[in-house]
Amino acid sequence: MGRYIPSTRDELRAMLAEIGMNSVDELYAVVPEGLLCDNLNLPGGLSELELDGKIRDISDKNTVFKSVFRGAGAYDHYIPSIVKRVVSKETFVTSYTPYQPEISQGVLQSIFEYQSMICELMGMDASNASVYDGATAACEGIRMCLDKKRPLALVAMSANPMTIETIETYADACDMEIDMVGVKDGRLDIDELKGKLSNRAGCLFLQSPNFMGLFEDVEAIKDELSRYSVKLVLAVNPIASALYKTSGELGADVCVAEGQPLGMPMSFGGPYLGIMAANKAMMRKLPGRIVGRTRDDRGNAAYVLTLQAREQHIRREKASSNVCSNQALCAMTAAVYMSAMGPDGLRECARQCHSKAVYLMNELSRIGFSPVYEGEFFNEFASTCPVDKGALLESLAEKGILGGLPVKEGILWCATEKNAISQIDALISAVKEALA
Repeated sequence: MGRYIPSTRDELRAMLAEIGMNSVDELYAVVPEGLLCDNLNLPGGLSELELDGKIRDISDKNTVFKSVFRGAGAYDHYIPSIVKRVVSKETFVTSYTPYQPEISQGVLQSIFEYQSMICELMGMDASNASVYDGATAACEGIRMCLDKKRPLALVAMSANPMTIETIETYADACDMEIDMVGVKDGRLDIDELKGKLSNRAGCLFLQSPNFMGLFEDVEAIKDELSRYSVKLVLAVNPIASALYKTSGELGADVCVAEGQPLGMPMSFGGPYLGIMAANKAMMRKLPGRIVGRTRDDRGNAAYVLTLQAREQHIRREKASSNVCSNQALCAMTAAVYMSAMGPDGLRECARQCHSKAVYLMNELSRIGFSPVYEGEFFNEFASTCPVDKGALLESLAEKGILGGLPVKEGILWCATEKNAISQIDALISAVKEALA
């Protein structure tokens, strides 16, 4: 599928003859004449040179920051050049959904390799072929854990607010009950959680590192959930997962993540990648597809759609999800990125994210931007702001620096491996100027 070259006149005539028609106009004979038009009110076509110039004029309106110190769900990581080189090949860009596995072996293998890497990175037993984005993955992960006996999902308010909004949208459409669990000192309030646990609760959705960049006490929370057999849906940062305990080691039943840090640019918010993985007990409830590897009748490796829990493959009433596609090209991008980085490269990336964030926090503290919360964090932290947040961030933007995200606590700062120490020092100098 996905032909980009129009049919020739001879091909059109042959197709029309096959269905007993003489012209394309006959296909639209049932459309009222008043709804038809001869010409669309569109500007004339441009030459390639003219179009290139027009696109450049439009792109010049963009603001491209030299330094980025903002995360909050989308992160500015270095992407090795080989990643785009590989995934931009025509055979990958134009391939479509693998309905016929016998002629889709390449696509299926790429998904299988992606799933295998995700399982290793997250420490889980099975991964699906991905969903639209991290927020969608969170919602689908929650739905996996609910049923008629346990219709209630507990949701930690320490998670990304946009993810919470998406969960609320799902809940409204799917008759899914949700109950928010509050925050204490930047993390999930475990005492409040204890008071809300019951046999009606199917799962807790928890993000760690959370929106403020802080690590939650996942193991202690898991112990509390186990008292009522409540499942844990854990959202993680995939880069952090390379350095710290995996979701499997922390006891997650379902692991979800936004895959954008794995080789995808921020790109105005997408397309992104919803990572989903689960333990063996939850494997058959994963939405979408799971690709498996087997042997054909000649003993050669072959790839198949092992599980297909989507409505296009099975009866709608038996489908566990209405997600009708997967981010195959984005999943392949993540697989190529992880292959290019390797385990050591991913760990080094995570180390640099953390160490540079610590350096940034310490330097900001020295000039009056104190950390709001104590405790371990990954590459994001909230600080107080002794001056007007809007004015400060505008001043930084004028110097080509995208500062942190303004939040009610102050400013949420972020550092990745791309933020050289010289960049951080330049940020501190620019903040000092704004304070003067």
